[in-house]
Amino acid sequence: MAQIVDKPTLIKAAGTIPKQIEEFFGRVNSNTSEVSIARMKSPTGWEEPGQCPKFNEYTIVVKGVLRVQIRDKQFEITAGQGILIQKGEWVKYSTPYEGGAEYFAVCLPAFSPDIVNRDGFIPENSKDLKS
Repeated sequence: MAQIVDKPTLIKAAGTIPKQIEEFFGRVNSNTSEVSIARMKSPTGWEEPGQCPKFNEYTIVVKGVLRVQIRDKQFEITAGQGILIQKGEWVKYSTPYEGGAEYFAVCLPAFSPDIVNRDGFIPENSKDLKS
């Protein structure tokens, strides 16, 4: 049966400064555990703790630049680009540049604090990572 989402639910975000998460589909807004789809609006200087989630995360940047750090690389994902982080892969997201970023995240299965596995891991030689 069709399910219309009249508006997203605002979700509290982890990170150094507030980031806006608007969940359209997921465990909170639509009681969906198979997938979550959310729009993120991250301000300049935002970063979240590293995590090793038990879900695949597909991210599409629509505005600005999203920095994505994995164990041995760092990527700058710009408007019009996307990135897939496989479940079980350590990742850390941030928006260090002026203007922050706006992007959509799709998680399979749906995002949950119970399966995101946030930690304080900092890769060795992180300052030497290449884009």
